[in-house]
Amino acid sequence: MEPQKAGPEPRQPEGCLVAAIRLPVRIVVLVLVVPVRMVWDALVVAGRFLNDTVFRPVGRALLWVGRALFVWPFVALWRYALVPLGHGLAWLGKVLVVVPLVWTYRWVLTPVGHALATAGRWVWARVLTPIGQGCMWVLRGIGAGLYAAVAWLVRYLLVVPALWVYQWVLTPVGHALLWVVRGIGLALYWITRVLFVLPAPALWRWVLVPVGRVLAVIGRETWDALGHAWRVAGRISLAVGRALGTLFRWIFVEPVRWVHRTVLTPVGHLVRDAVLRPCAEAARSAGRTGRQVLASARESARQARADVRRMVFGEPRERVAVARREPLAAETRTLGSSTTALTKD
Repeated sequence: MEPQKAGPEPRQPEGCLVAAIRLPVRIVVLVLVVPVRMVWDALVVAGRFLNDTVFRPVGRALLWVGRALFVWPFVALWRYALVPLGHGLAWLGKVLVVVPLVWTYRWVLTPVGHALATAGRWVWARVLTPIGQGCMWVLRGIGAGLYAAVAWLVRYLLVVPALWVYQWVLTPVGHALLWVVRGIGLALYWITRVLFVLPAPALWRWVLVPVGRVLAVIGRETWDALGHAWRVAGRISLAVGRALGTLFRWIFVEPVRWVHRTVLTPVGHLVRDAVLRPCAEAARSAGRTGRQVLASARESARQARADVRRMVFGEPRERVAVARREPLAAETRTLGSSTTALTKD
């Protein structure tokens, strides 16, 4: 079986202090919050209107202008100037610098380096290694002697006196200081306990706890009152906004709509039917007539040019039909067939 869901927690009984604080706090907070909420709602509406009608179009225009002034010129400069120039410089650098350097490294420096490395290995094996071994033996003997002398001096000049001072001077002085510090610490402990520790529980229990409870009640009720007042102010602001919207619609929108529906629309239909349509029909008729006149004038001019050309140069010669030759591929195919037939024979 599924465990039963726990119901809402029973509300704790409230004292007279909470009931006495709640109502005045809520009244004062509501009076203070309602103007703030109405101003806030007005700013939100104005901000949305400005964002939809001003900021977004201006931002899009500025974005387009920024692209046109900064992005597209640099893209064109990069694509059509810098990239070809870079390719040309890279080719010149390769031809003038890289290829000579590679040739010099391969045919000059590499053989010289191999020769120097061979000479260096021979000098190291035949000359420097024996000299280094002899110097190492000499330095090893000198180091052993210096180490023994320094160790003897450090032992008898530092270690032995330091052990004597620690055993016969620092140890007794440290024990005496430890006893003194213990006494001072015990005295400070009892002074602190008597002056601070023992009164602290009484101060916490009889002063700080009651004051904290009162402040907690005041803070909780103030927070609850703020939330309640903010919600109530939102409903009041919504009602005021709807009332203002209704008033604006009845004062401005409905008269304008009535004028548009009952006055401007019939006048517009009358103007369209009585003036605009006849004017449009007349304009179309005039256009058709003009096009016909222009076509007739062009045809007359064409005929006149043809008559003048016949009078000056005579009638044009008639074209004689000429038989077309077969394509080269057909001739090649025919020649190939004849050759094949001869071969078979």
